[in-house]
Amino acid sequence: MSRSFEKFQKRRLISSYISAVVSIGLVLFLLGFLGLILINSKKVADHFKEQIALTIFLKDDARNVEIDQLQQTIGLAPYTKNAVYVSKQQAAEEHSALIGENFMEFLGDNPLKNSIDVFLLAEFVTAEEIENIQNELLENSFVASVNYDKPLIVLLNDNIKKISFWALITSGVFLVIAIVLINNSIRLSVYAKRFTIKTMQLVGATKGFIRAPFVRQSILFGTFGALIALFGLFGVLWALNDYFPELDIVGDIEGHIGLAAFVLGAGIIISGLSTFFATRRFLNLRSDELYY
Repeated sequence: MSRSFEKFQKRRLISSYISAVVSIGLVLFLLGFLGLILINSKKVADHFKEQIALTIFLKDDARNVEIDQLQQTIGLAPYTKNAVYVSKQQAAEEHSALIGENFMEFLGDNPLKNSIDVFLLAEFVTAEEIENIQNELLENSFVASVNYDKPLIVLLNDNIKKISFWALITSGVFLVIAIVLINNSIRLSVYAKRFTIKTMQLVGATKGFIRAPFVRQSILFGTFGALIALFGLFGVLWALNDYFPELDIVGDIEGHIGLAAFVLGAGIIISGLSTFFATRRFLNLRSDELYY
């Protein structure tokens, strides 16, 4: 009978340990997932910015040598990611494919102009920077006009700022929630052993001696929980990279190492501190207060 009771107690203890580790792991996974979003939010924003083209329309009398020289100059400019020349014939074919009919059959002529599509680096995709680039390009006598979608750029930058702000706020809230949930999980684990703590204290064990094994065990739980969270996070990371290879999400090795260190550190520190304060509370209680 006593052996069966011991087995039952052992199973219940193991179950409580697993529950604590899984709880910590899930909370840290959610916190790490938000950190993953924050790390890659700038990369995603930059990707969208660099899809916006600045189109330089050239005059019909522009010579090939002038066009080639302008394209080379733009390609070497510090603000350029890529510069693509589009002939009026190519533009007409693309436009006809878009509308589903050959508009030149009705017009009898091609009204489009030769152009150069300039894709800018993300840091230069602002209304002020593009206006400066536009004015610089218009100084060329063979440039007819320089067009870009200014309202779209303004809207994109405003939305990126708003999203970044709220992402930071959400991160702070998630961090507080993570601390509270892990703290409650650890406190419940320590609460279940409050009578053991008081018994050790009554037989003369010092507070530090009693607290040490609980803190070590809690740190171990936090470490295992963090490892579970990291395993899940890197699985999500590779899945996202497969779905969005153009973003090269796994390329930011330093950022992801920093995130892994943060998740591991958060698991260890929060678990250790929670156990320290929880055991101190029960050590300072009187024996009759343990029942409340």
